[in-house]
Amino acid sequence: MSTATVTQKRPVRQAVGKRKTTPFEWLVFLLLIVIAVIMIFPTLNMFSTAFKSQAEVLKFPPRLIPEQFAWGNFKNLFTQYQYGLWYKNSLLIAFFSVIGTVLSSSLVAFGFARYNARGKNVLFLFLLSTMMIPYPALMIPQFILFKNLGWMDSILPITVPAFFGSAYNIFLIRQFFASLSGELYDAAKIDGCSEWRQWWNIALPLSGPVLATVAIFAFMYSWNDLLGQVLYLNSSEHFTLTIGMTAMYSSATRLVPWNLVMLSAVLALVPILVLFSVAQKYFVESIVLTGVK
Repeated sequence: MSTATVTQKRPVRQAVGKRKTTPFEWLVFLLLIVIAVIMIFPTLNMFSTAFKSQAEVLKFPPRLIPEQFAWGNFKNLFTQYQYGLWYKNSLLIAFFSVIGTVLSSSLVAFGFARYNARGKNVLFLFLLSTMMIPYPALMIPQFILFKNLGWMDSILPITVPAFFGSAYNIFLIRQFFASLSGELYDAAKIDGCSEWRQWWNIALPLSGPVLATVAIFAFMYSWNDLLGQVLYLNSSEHFTLTIGMTAMYSSATRLVPWNLVMLSAVLALVPILVLFSVAQKYFVESIVLTGVK
């Protein structure tokens, strides 16, 4: 008895070469480069102007690279203006704003994420609806309230509201808290952990990414805020960077020192760049985790 051997032909894989870039893709790539250059050019011009002398700033045609770097601009900025005081006031306000926003928003978000109460969803929708109210609609009532409290010309009207939470930040943190396993809290209850300790010792330590994101948002809002600070800060010893920089180029009696204005803007970028570079990993991770449950 003969045995027939059946040979099965295997499909031959064809070598896949590198796909050629189409002319349309080259056109899109070129267009993106042009857009990127247009977007980056104002920033490059800001850095360039910051290291020019006042005479070179007024020269025409302007040059992107300074003829001679005017390192004395640093000394002039801190001696001719109260820039160090402005910087300190801005950091102080930003610090309390970040602390208040993170603590209050996370506490409210923990309640919405963990507790089941009648009308909770309706209350949460009402909270989210407050994001549609523009700030100018609340500006006058808040101004009257803080004036009656005697808080004018102080940082209290700017920092205290941060300790009452923010609708967007509450929503962001709630989404993250809802994704955490409930078994952690059940085990904590068995061990006698109170609700406050569950929030402080379990929820917060596990929420580093979303808390870092909220901290970045709160810092940037406080650092760049002008309207709120102009309303309540009147004396020069309470001026912040945004108010001081506005005063630098709003004077009608003298020539605007654009080199010092640009240098102050460059120095104002430092805290934001440092904060984002440190928390960039947590920032990206939070956006991914809060969007997928």
